[in-house]
Amino acid sequence: MKRRTLLAAAALGAIATPALAAGTARAADPGPSVTQTGNTTLDSQAIFFVSYDGLVNNNSFQKNGLLTYKGYQYAVWYTADRNAVVGRRVLGGSTWSTVKVGHTLRYNDSHNVISMGVSKVDGRLHLNMDSHSDGFTYVKSVAGLMDNPAGLSWTTSRFGAPQSTLDGLALTSQFTYPQFISMPDGKLQLSYRVGISGNGRNALAEYNGTSWTNLGEWTSSTGTYTSEHGSSSVRNMYLHGIDYDKNGRLHSFFTWREQNGAVMCNGGGITNHDTGYVYSDDRGRTWRNNAGAVVGTTGGSDRVAVTDSGLVVDPLNPDHSLMNQESQATDSAGRPHAIISYVPGRFGQCTTNYVTNRTANGRAFHVRKTATGTWRKTEIPVALNSSQRTRLILDKYDNAYAILPFGRIVAASAASGHTDWTTLFDGSGLNAFGEVVVDETRIAQDGVLSILYQVKSSGTTPSALRVVDFRLPA
Repeated sequence: MKRRTLLAAAALGAIATPALAAGTARAADPGPSVTQTGNTTLDSQAIFFVSYDGLVNNNSFQKNGLLTYKGYQYAVWYTADRNAVVGRRVLGGSTWSTVKVGHTLRYNDSHNVISMGVSKVDGRLHLNMDSHSDGFTYVKSVAGLMDNPAGLSWTTSRFGAPQSTLDGLALTSQFTYPQFISMPDGKLQLSYRVGISGNGRNALAEYNGTSWTNLGEWTSSTGTYTSEHGSSSVRNMYLHGIDYDKNGRLHSFFTWREQNGAVMCNGGGITNHDTGYVYSDDRGRTWRNNAGAVVGTTGGSDRVAVTDSGLVVDPLNPDHSLMNQESQATDSAGRPHAIISYVPGRFGQCTTNYVTNRTANGRAFHVRKTATGTWRKTEIPVALNSSQRTRLILDKYDNAYAILPFGRIVAASAASGHTDWTTLFDGSGLNAFGEVVVDETRIAQDGVLSILYQVKSSGTTPSALRVVDFRLPA
């Protein structure tokens, strides 16, 4: 492995200017806007408990907790009696039909989310749920259920029995963070972490319409990382997402988390550092850095490691409470965008309490690759007022929308080079707990942004789980 090198910080640190970064936006394209069109109830009494400062039904890293396919929208959650359910509705409809899938939540752990995926090759809905560094539960529907929703009844009988494997394929006894990825050829992949926080590897499995195959691990947990305070020899890579663009390139932004707290200035912080980026042009078999050099092979001995060169697109040491698993998207030209958040240096160079410092001074930043291949970062000038994550989506005109904690929506136009961030919706009336789940798949189908949120509660008192819809520019 080569020693880690950083891209020039100056190329990223500057605020983007419209003249440099307008990209392909045309003068006639509309800027960002949102118009609320509806707000429906999934469950008036969904399970509620706070764990790791989050909720099991509203962890924004779920992929996907809310999903749209062929004119219907689907949602997953746990009820007050801990049952895992799937709901669906006709797009634009106000009524959700729900089915139980035969599993109950084991622990009060907000990591144990439910994630959905669609295998277009056979029209099945797949669910993976209830895991945090241990076993998982997997459920899949009958073939064709997603292709003919109007013609097939929405009943529990349409789903198979819960499994502890992928149709007999055992992956790992330390499984976390399932993310289904629809492939360009209609197959389905499952991204997951092997191991534990601070000592884990990312891996992929693949479904071809008949069976699952384990492609293997593609990141390394070993190698030495050294900060000004100390060193660490073990870590894991946290993904901000893993997504195919319209041309079939697989993109992933990430941050590293070190196991050894000696790399921090204070033990109350968090060991996350640096924003990195890799991509794959062969369906996740090999991984390349920003310059196009191969830095890892899935299932091989050479995996993406902290010591590899050309990975870091925004350098940041572990003293600023950088969030993991935030958000990413690709624009109409296939260029990658991400949201990251941390406590900027103007508020001090050493965070001492992760939740308190982020809530008081955390800010989100939009990071993107420009048409010239340089990286630009723009601070979103709205205080987070939360320790939690922000979601990113792009509309058909490449305007960017950041959905902040509590359901607030801020946006920037492509025409400005994504520099004119302004608040479009302040969350009024939602009373949302914090993090929200966004339907990444619906926008391309009917131009509507759907946000799943849970109403604030206290203790373990159940509360309403709702979906609010906003129409974006046509």
